[in-house]
Amino acid sequence: MPQLKELLTTADESLIKSLSAQAREVADSVYGKKVFIRGLIEISSHCKNDCLYCGLRRSQKSAVRYRLTDEQILDCCEKGYRLGFRTFVMQGGEDAWFDDERMVRIVSEVRRRYPDCAITLSLGERSDESYRRLFDAGANRYLLRHETADKEHYEKLHPADMSFDNRMHCLETLKRIGYQVGCGFMVGSPFQTVETLYKDLQFIRSFQPHMVGIGPFIPAHDTPFANQPQGSVGTTLRLLSIIRLLHPHVLLPATTALGTLHPMGRERGILAGANVVMPNLSPTEHRKDYAIYDNKICTGDEAAECRNCTEYRMRAIGYETVVSRGDYKS
Repeated sequence: MPQLKELLTTADESLIKSLSAQAREVADSVYGKKVFIRGLIEISSHCKNDCLYCGLRRSQKSAVRYRLTDEQILDCCEKGYRLGFRTFVMQGGEDAWFDDERMVRIVSEVRRRYPDCAITLSLGERSDESYRRLFDAGANRYLLRHETADKEHYEKLHPADMSFDNRMHCLETLKRIGYQVGCGFMVGSPFQTVETLYKDLQFIRSFQPHMVGIGPFIPAHDTPFANQPQGSVGTTLRLLSIIRLLHPHVLLPATTALGTLHPMGRERGILAGANVVMPNLSPTEHRKDYAIYDNKICTGDEAAECRNCTEYRMRAIGYETVVSRGDYKS
C-alpha cells in the first residue's frame, strides 16, 4: 500500500479508483457481498455540551428539544424487530435526564425482550462506572467518535470544558470493559489538515476499533461554523477505502451525511469499502428535530419505508442487506 500521505493528497484518478476497488475486494473477502443494517433510534436532542459544529449544542436557541419515553423507545424496537432489524442503536446528546438508572432500565428491558439482538449505545462521554453498568445491563457496542486524534485540532472544535484526554480515556475504558467500540471523525471539519487526517488514520491503526464512523462535515445553521465549507464526498470515499485497507475487518458505515450531500452517497460509500447502513427507526414526528446538521435526509419516512428503501438501494448495486446482528469478525 502506498504511503498514507500520498494517498491522502494524490490527484491521480487511476490510483484513487484502484484504491476503491481494492477496498471493496477486501470488504467482500471478509464479509461477502453483504450490508449490515442497524436500526437507529435518536432518543434525545438535549445536550449539555457546546461543540462548535453541532446543531444540538446547548446554546443553540433554534434547536427543538425532545426526549423519547421508555415506551417510545421500546415501540421503536418492536417495529424494528418486525422489520428484520437485529441491532438497535440508541443515540442522543449528552443528556443528564438519561442517567444510569433510566438507561439501565431501558437497556435491560430491550435485552429481555430481544435476546437475539445487539444493543449499541451512542450517548457520549460518561463515567467508567456508567459504562460498566450499561454493559452489565446488556449493551454490546458503543459508538463514540474521537472527532480528531490531534489535541490542538480537538480544542478548536470544542469548548474549553471538554477534554481531548478524557475522550481518549473513554474510548480506552469502553474497550477494556468489553464493548465492541466505534470511533470516528468528520471529514472536512474546520481546521482539518492532511496532518490531522494522518493522525486519525494512525490512531485507527493502533486503537483497532471494531467500528469507524466517518462522514463529511455539514454545517449547521446558527453555530460558530455555520458558514464553513462542507466536507468533500470524494475525500470521504477515499478515506473509507483507506480505512478498509488499514483495518480489513472493521465495520464501516456509509453514513446518512454522505447521502445528504449526494443522492447516491450511501451506495458510493458501500462501493468504496463500507458495509453498514443505519436506517432510522425514530418516531417520524421527531426525525427533523434531531438536527445535528442542516438538510438531513429521510426525516419524513416511516421505519418500513427506510428499511425497504435501503434494501432496494443496496440490491441495485449488487449487495444484500442482511437480517442479523452483523457482528465484528475478529
